[in-house]
Amino acid sequence: MKILVIGSGGREHSICWKFSQSHKVKKVFCAGTNDGISNVAQLVDIDICDFEKLAEFAKRNKIDFTFVGPEIPLSLGIVDYFESKGLKIVGPCKEAAKLEASKIYSKQFMEKYGIPTAKYNSFSYLDDALNFLDKIDKDKKLVVKADGLAAGKGVYICGDSVSAKNAVKQIMHEKILGDAGINVLIEEFICGEELSYLIFTDGKHYSMMPAAQDHKRINDNDEGPNTGGMGAYAPAPLASKSLNKKVEENILKKVMTGLQKENLDYRGILYVGVIVSGGEPYVLEFNCRFGDPETQAVLPLLESDLVDICQAILDRNLDKIKISWKKGFSVCVVLASGGYPDAYRSGFEIKGLEDIKEALIFLAGTKIKDAKLFTNGGRVLGITALDDDIKSAVDKVYSQVALIDFENMHYRKDIAAKALKNKTEDL
Repeated sequence: MKILVIGSGGREHSICWKFSQSHKVKKVFCAGTNDGISNVAQLVDIDICDFEKLAEFAKRNKIDFTFVGPEIPLSLGIVDYFESKGLKIVGPCKEAAKLEASKIYSKQFMEKYGIPTAKYNSFSYLDDALNFLDKIDKDKKLVVKADGLAAGKGVYICGDSVSAKNAVKQIMHEKILGDAGINVLIEEFICGEELSYLIFTDGKHYSMMPAAQDHKRINDNDEGPNTGGMGAYAPAPLASKSLNKKVEENILKKVMTGLQKENLDYRGILYVGVIVSGGEPYVLEFNCRFGDPETQAVLPLLESDLVDICQAILDRNLDKIKISWKKGFSVCVVLASGGYPDAYRSGFEIKGLEDIKEALIFLAGTKIKDAKLFTNGGRVLGITALDDDIKSAVDKVYSQVALIDFENMHYRKDIAAKALKNKTEDL
C-alpha cells in the first residue's frame, strides 16, 4: 500500500512512523515542510491546503488512502474535495469539522445533545462582550475563548472580570488571533484536572484510546502562556475505569448520537478535551483529529496495525476489528525554541540525537542542511519513552532529554508529575 499523510509536525512524524511499521505499507508520503520526517516518509512539496495538487498527487501515485493530521485542511473541506474525486481519505467532512473550527457551533451541539460542558455566552460585538462583563461579579474567574482556529492559543483563563476584558479586547479589537477572534465565548471557569480522550470512529462505532494528559502552559507548574502543548503522557492514572465509563455514557455516546442525527459523515479521529471536577467529566473542546503532542504519547502504545484501523474506519466496520494496546506507560517531553510561543529564533544545530537509545524521537520544527539537523520552529521535537510504570517512564524520558542540546532549548521538567500523585490501581 501507499499512504499520504498531510501535515508537518511531531504529530505527523509519529503518524508516518506508525504507518511505516506496517508490513502492508510499501511507501509513506508526507505533504509537509518538516525535513525530520524524511527518515520515515518521502516528503512532498505541496501546500497542505492546495487540495487540487494534493488530489492530483494521490491519483498519479495511486495512493490507497490519505490521512489528515492538522485541523486547517479539515476545516476547509479537504475530505469533501478528495471524496468528490473518488479518493479515500481519513477525516471528518467539512460540516463535521466545525466541532473544532467553531467553538460556538461546538457549544450549540453540546447543548442540543445534553453533553456536559461549562455555561457560556457568545458575542459578535466587542461592546456587547464588555457590557456583559460589567454586569458580573468582578472577582469571578472566567475563561475567554476565540471562536475560530487559533493553533491552541485562543484560550485565556482569567482570574477576574478585568483580566477577561483585557482578553476580549486583545481578541476582538487588537485582533491578535486574526479572524479566529471575530466572535468570542465567555465561559464559567471549571476547576479540575484536564484529560484528553481520543477515539477512532467510523461515524457509527468508536474505539477509545488510552486517555492522555497534555501540558499546555509553557513553564513548569502550569505557569506562563498557553502553547500547542509541551508534553503528554498516557494512560493518565486519573482516567479510572469509573471515570472512563462516565465519559462513555455522558459524552461519547451522546456525541455519536448527535453526529448521526445531524447526518454528519465523521470517519477519523475525534479528540475530546475533558475537565474533571467533583468526579464528573465536562467537555472543554473537541478536536477533529489527533492531538499534538498526545499522539506522540498514545501511538507508541498501539499494538494493532494503524492501517487496519484506518481501513475499518473507511469501510464503516470499526466494530469488526479488535484494537490492542501495550501495557505500561508512555511519556513525551517537547523540546522548544526559547521564547516560544512568542518570538523565537531558529537555525540552531540540534546535537545529541544519535545518543538516544532508549526513547523515540518525533521531529516537529526541523530542517536539514549539509547533512545536519537544525531547529526550524517553535516546538522543535518530542522525546517519548515507554516503561512498565509511570515513574520509570518519566525517569527514562528525562535521561534521554538530557543528551540533547541546541541553543536556547526550553522544556518543562514536570511532565507527568500529576500522574505520580494519582493512584493507578483502578486503570
